[in-house]
Amino acid sequence: MRLFRQYEYEEDVYLSLDGSATVYVNASLPALNALHGTSFDVRPTARVDRDAVRAFYSAPATHVAWVRSSRRNNRRFVHVRLDVDDIRRLNAVLPFSWSAYQFYRDGDRYVFKQAIGAPPGAVARGPGKGGHDGAAAGSWNGRELVAFRLHLPSKIDSNNSGGDVHRGNILVWEQTLADRLRGAPVDIEARMQTQSILYRTLWLFAATFVAVAIAFLSAIWWILKRAPARVDSGSVPREKTHVS
Repeated sequence: MRLFRQYEYEEDVYLSLDGSATVYVNASLPALNALHGTSFDVRPTARVDRDAVRAFYSAPATHVAWVRSSRRNNRRFVHVRLDVDDIRRLNAVLPFSWSAYQFYRDGDRYVFKQAIGAPPGAVARGPGKGGHDGAAAGSWNGRELVAFRLHLPSKIDSNNSGGDVHRGNILVWEQTLADRLRGAPVDIEARMQTQSILYRTLWLFAATFVAVAIAFLSAIWWILKRAPARVDSGSVPREKTHVS
């Protein structure tokens, strides 16, 4: 299942119907350097400069909630969470400037589009062929993957991901890191209903609660109504009289 693959670089967008979003970026430091022209220390033993990562993703259009780090395959990875007031303004932030975002209502559907072009800092080469990402890139085998994942707030009617809809509302677009470095375009499009899944779930929960409450009260009413009838009809057993 693609949701559990390991990626060298990935962006997760959790979109809301008002256009705001929460974005998660998970990337190796060599991939960030190669794709965005940054100069983070890629040595596996080096301490990750979280303040520098935070500064790289900070802008008027974004609010960096946290920056974390991990290690995998002898490479340092960073994990960033950002809150975005308007997804359509996200390309004003340097790490997302390779994308053009659209989000609008079209009749009884919402439409999200994202056109991803060439990386602004990429070197025209494939992984593992030298360059400013240094020795760490030499451990790339050419099969590293990049993912753009979209979590939508309402039922999806159509999309161009070419794959399955995961967990009801998650779409994934993939390409190799080599293709991303070469600037191979990724076009994302999804159409969704105007009522959020959360809203529908809350209404379903409320309707279920009301139905259970009505059934419970009906059972109590039936018991209370039947009890006097059993007494009046003599169905309640009386004490026996013993004659000595």
